[in-house]
Amino acid sequence: MKFPLFLSLALAVFVAACGNNKSEQLPPAPTPIKNEQVLLDTFADLQILWYDLPGFDKLSIQQKTFIYYLSEAALAGRDIIYDQHCKHNLAVRKTLEAIFNTYKGDKTGADWKAFEVYAKRVWFSNGIHHHYNEVKILPECSKEYFLTLVQGSDPAALPMPVADIQSTLMPVIFDPTVMPKRTSKDGPDVVRNSSVNFYEGVTAAEVDQFYKTKIKAAGAKAPMFGLNSKLVKDEGVIKEIVWKSGGMYGPAIDKIIENLEKAIPFAENEQQKQALALLVEYYRSGDLKKFDEYNIAWVKDTESTIDVINGFIEVYHDPKGYKADFEAAVQYNDPEATEKMAIVSKNAQYFEDNSTIAAAHKKKEVKGVSYRVINVAMEGGDCAPNTPIGINLPNSNWIREDFGSKSVSLNNIENAYNKVGGALALQEFANDAEEIENAKKYGEACGKMHTALHEVIGHASGQLNPGVSEPNVTLKHYSSTLEEARADLVALYFMPDPKLIEMGLMPDANAFKAEYDQYIRNGLLQQLRRLPAGADIEEDHMRNRQLVAAWAVEKGKADNVIIKEMRNGKTYYDIRDYAKLRVLFGQLLAEIQRIKSEGDYKAAETLVETYGVKTDAATGAEVKKRYSALPTKAYSGFVQPRLVAEKDANGNIIDVKVEREMDFVKQMLRYGKEYSFLPVKN
Repeated sequence: MKFPLFLSLALAVFVAACGNNKSEQLPPAPTPIKNEQVLLDTFADLQILWYDLPGFDKLSIQQKTFIYYLSEAALAGRDIIYDQHCKHNLAVRKTLEAIFNTYKGDKTGADWKAFEVYAKRVWFSNGIHHHYNEVKILPECSKEYFLTLVQGSDPAALPMPVADIQSTLMPVIFDPTVMPKRTSKDGPDVVRNSSVNFYEGVTAAEVDQFYKTKIKAAGAKAPMFGLNSKLVKDEGVIKEIVWKSGGMYGPAIDKIIENLEKAIPFAENEQQKQALALLVEYYRSGDLKKFDEYNIAWVKDTESTIDVINGFIEVYHDPKGYKADFEAAVQYNDPEATEKMAIVSKNAQYFEDNSTIAAAHKKKEVKGVSYRVINVAMEGGDCAPNTPIGINLPNSNWIREDFGSKSVSLNNIENAYNKVGGALALQEFANDAEEIENAKKYGEACGKMHTALHEVIGHASGQLNPGVSEPNVTLKHYSSTLEEARADLVALYFMPDPKLIEMGLMPDANAFKAEYDQYIRNGLLQQLRRLPAGADIEEDHMRNRQLVAAWAVEKGKADNVIIKEMRNGKTYYDIRDYAKLRVLFGQLLAEIQRIKSEGDYKAAETLVETYGVKTDAATGAEVKKRYSALPTKAYSGFVQPRLVAEKDANGNIIDVKVEREMDFVKQMLRYGKEYSFLPVKN
């Protein structure tokens, strides 16, 4: 599970290139940038930042080399995420790249600027659909102008003939009725309503039946079927096309394998070497049982300074919750911050025992829960350019129950977000001066504590009833929303616990109020800036937050727990009783855990559809208008550091240097040249 940064900015206070080293052919290093210059670019509803790599220069050459090859493996999967999100994405991206690289006409006018914004939005979202609200991104330049750019570019650089671009890609790019949503969770058939490239020729009902049969035949401790394949109907026969070496996405996966194998000799211990060797075996075979073996070995490695996530991991973008996006993150430990926060994982049993969930749904013994504060060195796939701030894995419930889980908070990412600020949004939406002061005083500490509790305790808590299948099977497309709500509620319930002050994790008994204020404010108001006014919410994290906040408002109405106020045509929310709100959070936590433990689909549907989907058009329009006067953007993403390997005459790496790339467009174009391994049709 991933924990994205959503509106901490409003607080302001909030996994081989070509397998050959080409360092000798690299252009001059980019101009160094000052540490305080975090914001690099803004366009549409997006802003581009960069993150620092604190302490990287103090790592040993073995550790730097290990990180370098793991980073190359992360970037090698870039094409995969594009193709997963829509079968036309690679053709669109390569067309954009060809125009940027070979078009010789004017690049200063308004039309070019509009085209450039469209291209940057596609790169940011890893495809033609908005990375967050799922709706197709439409260019603000005309079809006629776009066609002149294509016709003025080098035909050899284009992914297909101009006539094919005109007949095939132009409707995909410009027609709002063609592939309008990446992932749709509404309508009679969510599979056929979605544009993701996970299914072909099958219905939602056929998907469910196919995997229900496999899961039943597998018995206990089944792998997460469907995680690494496309499901298609071929001449009436439904079958999986597996993402593996020699299979679908094989050329990119072979590059991932190549760099993982180069990394293994530099691993820090035998347990880590074993885990990575199993990951390579999995990529070669596509066998999900081998992926389970890898995850078990990976969870057992709690000693390494450097760690990696690389694989088909999260299922947020599959409307049925079976297929996983490729993602990768390479990280190294922040020892001081980890030592401070390790007390959270060490006390996991305390949180389980004192949770509000039913005794039958509690783990008698919480196993193998580890937590680290890390600095990310490279991200790829669905982790970039837009990145999570916390990760908890593995997702398999039986592995978590038997062997535990690992959680991380991405410290250098959080620090970059905090540097760009967002005090004006806080002042605009906070109910009163006291709320603003609490946010300034406690907001950063609360944000990090919420992330820790959400990832380490929230996702690791509770258990399924005997015989109940994985939530993606029982709760279907509501499972991710409710899992994120469950983890949030664990964090919200425990943040006022005096035990956290005793542990030195919260500054005082009033600090949690800043998080409660922010959560309600975000869930009911601020996140609406991301949607057209009155639109339904599709994204799981947005659904989760509105569900929790709206449910609490309704259930606390009789006691005036949360009051909605209107002043000068603006909406505010005032928490009148924080203690009762905590009780409500505990009650909802118990109910969502019951739904998960029992696999109660009907209750899941009712809860999400009642509180998490519909939005008010007038409120949405109001929020968007209030934000229009503010300089902050709704979403942030990052340029990645450039790791350059310096080699001796024998080809051995003698150092790895970190170069800063200040230009998002240049990095995207470089990636298109150095990490493009797949054809446009896969």
